[in-house]
Formats: sequence, C-alpha cells, structure tokens
Amino acid sequence: MGTARYDGAITVFSPDGHLFQVEYAQEAVKKGSTAVGVRGQDCVVLGVEKKAVATLQEDRTIRKICLLDDHVVLAFAGELSVSPQWLRSVEKTLSYAGLTADARILINRARTECQSHRLTVEDPCSLEYITRYIAGLKQKYTQSNGKRPFGITCLIAGFDNDGTPRLYETDPSGTYHEWKADATGRSAKTVREFLEKNYAADGMKSNAVAVKLAIRALLEVVQSGSKNLEVAVMERNKKMRMLELEEIEKFVAEIEKDKEEEAEKKKSKK
Repeated sequence: MGTARYDGAITVFSPDGHLFQVEYAQEAVKKGSTAVGVRGQDCVVLGVEKKAVATLQEDRTIRKICLLDDHVVLAFAGELSVSPQWLRSVEKTLSYAGLTADARILINRARTECQSHRLTVEDPCSLEYITRYIAGLKQKYTQSNGKRPFGITCLIAGFDNDGTPRLYETDPSGTYHEWKADATGRSAKTVREFLEKNYAADGMKSNAVAVKLAIRALLEVVQSGSKNLEVAVMERNKKMRMLELEEIEKFVAEIEKDKEEEAEKKKSKK
C-alpha cells in the first residue's frame, strides 16, 4: 500500500531513496530511437535513427534535426513534426531521445531563452548556458506539483564563441555532463560501448573520421542501413550541413569495405 503512494507522487522519495516518476521518465528515453554525438577537433557530428516515412507522409515534417536559434540546433531521436522555418544555419546542436511531445515543449522554451539572451546581452548564448537552462528546466519538473518529469534525454553539441567544440548530455533528472562522444535512446549502451572502443581524440583531426565514426556507431543498432539515418555536420565557423543520402551511402560503403578488410586480417592471422 505504501509503495503505491511513492509510485504515484512525483515529489516524494520512497523509503529506499527513489523518485519513481523520474526513473519512469528515464525508461521512456530507452524506448526512443538512437541518437549519437561525436566531437571532433574541428567539427561536431550528430547522427540520428529515423523510422521509415509512410507513403503519403511529407518527409520534411519528420526531420530529426531542428534549430533553436541561429547558433543552436536540436536533433532528436523520436518522431516530431517541425515547421520549415526551424531549419536554419547553426553553430551549436542539441539532440534528444524519448517522448517527442515533451521535446517539443523543451524546444520552444529553449528557443525563447536563446532569443531572450540575444536581446539582453546582445551576444549568442554559450553552449553550456543553454545546456544548463534546459537541465534546470528539467529539474524543476521533478519537484513541482501538478507536473511530471520530461521523458527525454538531450544531446547538445556545438562550438563556443572561442571556437571550442562541445558535446553535452542532459537526462530527465536535470543532470548534465560533457562528453567526447555519446549516445542516447534505444540500444544506447551498445552504441556507447562501441564508441568507447573506437573513439580516439588524436584520430578526430579529420572531419570525415568523425562522421564515419558516428555513422558506424549507428549502424551497430540500425539494421535498415543509410536510408533511415539523418546526419548533421557542424564545422568551426561554418553553417551546419545536413548530409545528403548519397553522401551517407558513400560513408556506409567505406564502412562495409573497412569491415571486410578487418575480417580478412583476422583470417590471415589465424
């Protein structure tokens, strides 16, 4: 009987120290499709898994990468309809996995905060500033009556004003951390383990290497290949660029070739 009370209450800890509603929100994240972020020396790459488009569905309305401001981009792992005016050039990126309706609310709030910062300070907000704002908003929803936690985890990536690449993650509890490479959503553990084995800071000098790593990480869990991948590349002092399907297919072909060569090397050693 006592457990049910803690299970339903958002702001009440259970006797063993759990906030069950926050934990349920974290479980919702695991049901979202996969999103990957890779930080290179001169670029940041975001890759997301997207579901196949229905025959009569407009492709532009299910884009996985949206913008918060001229310098902030949001990429997401779930399904969310976005308006075309959100698609602008950027220097920072944010991605998320989980409940896409929740993400829409955070997108609107974060975009408003970015615009407010520009009007007040007359400068674009830093990457950590908008990350901290989003994390703070999430945290408020874990201790407010009449509300529930946001069921999404965000990956926020881009460049600071001094040109330093950044990659952050925020979870439903409002915690945020900086990463060199990260994954969220479905099969995040598998993808993260792959990144840990294959990410090398010294090897990220080439933008192509960072892009290939992000795509290969997604292919660890995405069975449908290049058709269901969406990849954004942001280079220092340049606008964000979405990779065309032909470019993604080229990287996938290179990855398959690399895998074949690795298999041949293993056979020769035996």
